[in-house]
Amino acid sequence: MNEATPTNSNQPESVYGEIGLWIAILADLTIFTLMFATVLYYRGFNPELYVQSQARLDQFIALINTLLLLTSSFFVVLSIHKARSWDWPMSGRFLLAGMACGVGFIGMKFIEYGDKFEAGINLRTNEFFMFYFMTTILHLVHVLIGLGVLTIIRLGFPARGVVAKGRLFALEAGGVFWHMVDLLWVILMAVVYLAR
Repeated sequence: MNEATPTNSNQPESVYGEIGLWIAILADLTIFTLMFATVLYYRGFNPELYVQSQARLDQFIALINTLLLLTSSFFVVLSIHKARSWDWPMSGRFLLAGMACGVGFIGMKFIEYGDKFEAGINLRTNEFFMFYFMTTILHLVHVLIGLGVLTIIRLGFPARGVVAKGRLFALEAGGVFWHMVDLLWVILMAVVYLAR
């Protein structure tokens, strides 16, 4: 079968991804929801500590990271759109652009962590920073996993003998995970960086 020609319509055969992907996403969302609820719960006991500690966070870096992840998700959407039109070269370019934004996010997080460590701030500084490092490091692990998944998908683009519909399915599933990572960051920023 010619991989550039789909066997039927451009619509995916199922909702993006298989049931295992959605179970994993639901589990991740549940874990992060519990973490965010815990942060807000303990914040209620000592709001002054949380406000003072938040003032030591770099809001500018957090804003840049938010823009990087939102832009990354936009590029992934464009990649999927082009893949549905069977324009794999453009799809690949958009996917690489999305991945580059993800790498930029990681770089900014390392700058942010470096600044904190240089200022003597770590997991044991206080309760707020314990939660700060726990939530942001767990999210960073998800970014790394997401980039790994997108890299594997991107490497499959030029492979011979792979039906394009299978590539589209993988790209859509990877996109769903990446959008979840983006959503988690937006909520994390609201809870950890902005909540007053």
